[in-house]
Amino acid sequence: MNITYEKCGDYLIPNLIPDPEPDGELRKFGLMRKSYLENHRRGIYSGLLLSGELKKHLLMIQEQSEERFDLLVEQMAKQEGVTEQLKVQNKMLWVKRMNNIRERAEEIVREEIIYCL
Repeated sequence: MNITYEKCGDYLIPNLIPDPEPDGELRKFGLMRKSYLENHRRGIYSGLLLSGELKKHLLMIQEQSEERFDLLVEQMAKQEGVTEQLKVQNKMLWVKRMNNIRERAEEIVREEIIYCL
């Protein structure tokens, strides 16, 4: 963050010019992390926000979370025998099992990455 000052009477008032934010869109896990920091870790949130590092941090957490989620879903599906063959044979059973796997994987990601310091 670049700080310049403007003289106003006898006082120097800082002109805070934020650095450009990194490109990228916040999705589910990034927004979950932001909400967690806002509501439960106000000091960390304020520090990241004031230093201009908040979006960078959220994008990093989002990327890590998505990679971990995809890996967990793949491993759990393989371990439990949820395959494309099952999808062809019994779609409703496949959907039921995949939804269960996705919920468990998301819970693990929340505990390991999103709600962790």
